This record gives sequence, C-alpha cells and structure tokens, in this order.
Amino acid sequence: MAKVVYSAGIDHVSGALSKPSKNGQHSCEKMLLATHRVAPTESNSCNRIYLREAPKPRTNISSKELSARTRFTEVAALVKARAKDLNKISADQAAFVAQKDLPGGKKTMRAYLWLACGREYDSAHQG
Repeated sequence: MAKVVYSAGIDHVSGALSKPSKNGQHSCEKMLLATHRVAPTESNSCNRIYLREAPKPRTNISSKELSARTRFTEVAALVKARAKDLNKISADQAAFVAQKDLPGGKKTMRAYLWLACGREYDSAHQG
C-alpha cells in the first residue's frame, strides 16, 4: 500500500489503472488498483494504490473443501425451494418467530432457512 498524490487538477482516482492482459505477446500478471476512501475520517490521506498479483488457478483442492462446496450448493437449492414452498411457509414463519429472540437465534428469515435446511442436509448425509 502506498499513499498517492496525483498531479494538479486530479483530486482522486478509483478503480483499476492497469489490468493483466489475457491475450497478446506481453501478458503482465499484476494489476494496479487505486482507491479513494469516502468514509468520514480525520486523516487527509484518503488515496491509496495497490499492486495485486493475478490469482493463480488452484490445482489441488482437498476432499473436505469439495464436500463443503457440494453442501453449500445443495443447501442453497434447498433454501430457495423451501422459501417458495406454500406448504411450509406458515410453519417456518411460526418457528422463526419463536426462536428469533432467543440467545443465538437467527434474526432474519433467510438465516433461519439456511439453519433449518443445513440441519436437514446434515441429517440426510451424515448417517
């Protein structure tokens, strides 16, 4: 990270200043990013510049990560289907309201559905 001062007349720049080329003879593997902080602060240095390397393709993915990806995909599909299932909406809303003010309770309906569908998936696939 570096503090940046632009030439006269340029207040700030935000975004990619250079990107890696995907084709051509010269393919640089680094990306130059400039950011301008807009959050309130007492500091005057709000411009930053970063040099980021292009991501490397992953070759060895563990079986644990593959199973986590599979679980996420399947639970997401279950959540999407359950949110639209007219036979379960009333029961899910009642169960959500009953648990939302308890310690550790889910505060949004979507979070509750992820919990419920995750438990369903785990019970069906763990034993």
